[in-house]
Amino acid sequence: MGYPGRRPVIPPQSHQDDRETLVSEHKHKGKTCRQSAAVFNVVNSIIGSGIIGLPYSMKQAGFPLGILLLFWVSYVTDFSLILLIKGAALSGTDTYQSLVNRTFGFPGYLLLSVLQFLYPFIAMISYNIITGDTLSKVLQRIPGVDPENLLIGRHFIIVLSTVVFTLPLSLYRDIAKLGKISLISTVLTTLILGIVVARVVSLGPHIPKTEDAWIFAKPNAIQAVGVMSFGDLFENYCRNDDLVTFGRFCYGVTVILTYPIECFVTREVIANVFFGGNLSSVFHIIITVVIITVATLVSLLIDCLGIVLELNGVLCAAPLIFIVPSACYLKLSEEPRTHSDKIMSCVMLPIGAVVMAVGFVMAVTSPQDCSHGQEMFYCSLDNFSLTNISISHFQLTTQLSILNVSIFQ
Repeated sequence: MGYPGRRPVIPPQSHQDDRETLVSEHKHKGKTCRQSAAVFNVVNSIIGSGIIGLPYSMKQAGFPLGILLLFWVSYVTDFSLILLIKGAALSGTDTYQSLVNRTFGFPGYLLLSVLQFLYPFIAMISYNIITGDTLSKVLQRIPGVDPENLLIGRHFIIVLSTVVFTLPLSLYRDIAKLGKISLISTVLTTLILGIVVARVVSLGPHIPKTEDAWIFAKPNAIQAVGVMSFGDLFENYCRNDDLVTFGRFCYGVTVILTYPIECFVTREVIANVFFGGNLSSVFHIIITVVIITVATLVSLLIDCLGIVLELNGVLCAAPLIFIVPSACYLKLSEEPRTHSDKIMSCVMLPIGAVVMAVGFVMAVTSPQDCSHGQEMFYCSLDNFSLTNISISHFQLTTQLSILNVSIFQ
């Protein structure tokens, strides 16, 4: 209401339009930023350090079969996502957990939550192991530093990186704030690939092929299906290589920057199961600290990355990718049995069960040798340097036949 005898003051229309335009642009800008952050986070979680470890799975399966398995696992993962989307549409849900809850009730929901928690939690343990092993070799290259100094040991580095970097980053409540961090991690991954390619050109011609380098398949192919993740490729390079030392540093930083994304997932699972999806500030901090503390303690007790990756792959990744999506779709879909999606689901489900069971047995009964910290045979030869190669092909061939070792331990 205006004063008697006076008309109410109405702001000019142009000013209202300007305000609406500014608000609209602000909302649009915020939405665009969040979408960009989401893209970088997804790229970091999918590629991140994962692309560095494919040689480990190739070694386990045999190079030709490993390539075929890589394409097959990629196709199955894509098809599993399609099944999840179709299952969500059939059940009227919008999350993986709600889909399983609607399909198999609370027991299924609880089992899925355990798998969703264990998969990133074990990945966190793996990241700590890689960080300790990788950055310890970087610090040992500093002139005047004693290699036996406890301050550059893997245990101290794991604790220090946790307290200084991973814990503070993991305390963010909004995962979108990690977008810039994920961008940095992706850029570093590109640098790492460049270093690896450079060493392929400079070192590759001087390292003779092993006898089974091109064997089509190996007995550990099932374990390779479970792993198809990350391993420490830099174990194959000498410690006195400055370029690789820089690559190790980038690799360690990449792993540290990827760690918080896994922590977000574990905390989200706990929040959904026990707190209805909402955490107060106090519980947010407490749960984050507890998760990271337990992961750090376990990683201090385990120093072999291979067994961690294999168990995580066969016990968590296999059911999450192969079994659960197929089971949900088969129960919800009313399509005939001859429908292509149902046929594929019927194939994926038993394959996932076989990979899970056989892979677990093989990982426990036939664990791979843990060679972290060991120099490759060519690093101990006289006058051999990755940056100034002076040893002959004949010498390397003779040495290889004597030691009978593979460059991809």
